[in-house]
Amino acid sequence: MVDSKEQLDAWGSAVTQMKEQIGRVIVGQHEVVEQLLWCILAGGHALIEGIPGLGKTMLVKTIADTVDLSFARIQFTPDLMPADITGTNVIQFGTKGDTSYKFQKGPLFGHVVLADEINRATPKTQSALLEAMQEKTVTVGSETYHLPSPFFVLATQNPLEQEGTYPLPEAQLDRFLLKINVTYPTKTELKEIVLRTTSAKQQQAEKVADGALLQDIQLGLKEILVAEDVLDYAVQLLMNTHPEEATAPEEVKQYIRFGSGPRGVQSMIGVAKVRAFLAGRFHVSKQDLHVVAIPALRHRLFLNFEGQAMGVSPDKIIQAIISSMENRR
Repeated sequence: MVDSKEQLDAWGSAVTQMKEQIGRVIVGQHEVVEQLLWCILAGGHALIEGIPGLGKTMLVKTIADTVDLSFARIQFTPDLMPADITGTNVIQFGTKGDTSYKFQKGPLFGHVVLADEINRATPKTQSALLEAMQEKTVTVGSETYHLPSPFFVLATQNPLEQEGTYPLPEAQLDRFLLKINVTYPTKTELKEIVLRTTSAKQQQAEKVADGALLQDIQLGLKEILVAEDVLDYAVQLLMNTHPEEATAPEEVKQYIRFGSGPRGVQSMIGVAKVRAFLAGRFHVSKQDLHVVAIPALRHRLFLNFEGQAMGVSPDKIIQAIISSMENRR
């Protein structure tokens, strides 16, 4: 519960400390770090995309190091089976020769789960994550087990090498609160990366928060206000991702096959509340929606054949939607 401006400031101070600790290990990538923290504070999952070597795995591990939560890493490969991540029943032999079954938990039973190169696993294994991400439970046989709380899946994938990969189905993509693109570092950042990684002393992030604090923040952020006109704006922004919508811009009608589902606007509002909180505000603004719309919707827009052939970027489509809405005001 948000009792006062002082409590909001205290929570903001904790997040600032997390950023400082992350900055001790990770060079640059301020926007990526910011968006990952949006996901964690909103209680959602993140899909992180970037070419190999940009520190995606290190970034997730470092964020986990700043919070007193259990961390598990799953390296996805084509031969990975669902039981390898969820766990399985194992036979136990008693002293008198009797047998019983005991459930042995898999790595999915961690607070922060790094699903590394998630698109390298088969659809059967990928689908094992669906229940965990949506319901935060795992069903093995006739038994359902609850995952620890809070629970986050932070998945990475490589957009370049597609041989031996299995693209995530739309239903699973929709479970990710944000899709975060990791960009290449600048010259200055590259020099700093080399200096940090080749020196004798390696920096480590310290724990500055715990699960209870994160859950308090998540609960408190639900009280951030969303005015009626701001909510209407978010809903219309989502509707304009559909080519059959009358007010959709020409780019949507020409290149989009299917627009975003309801989770798109839920994600925008949830993350916009986090951004408002980090700015010290008790209310969501339209500017918040403009900033969060791209990472919240880019994986929820599906291009038609022409859009794919032309290499159209969903980010530019979303920018066109925002521009068209602003021009009508």
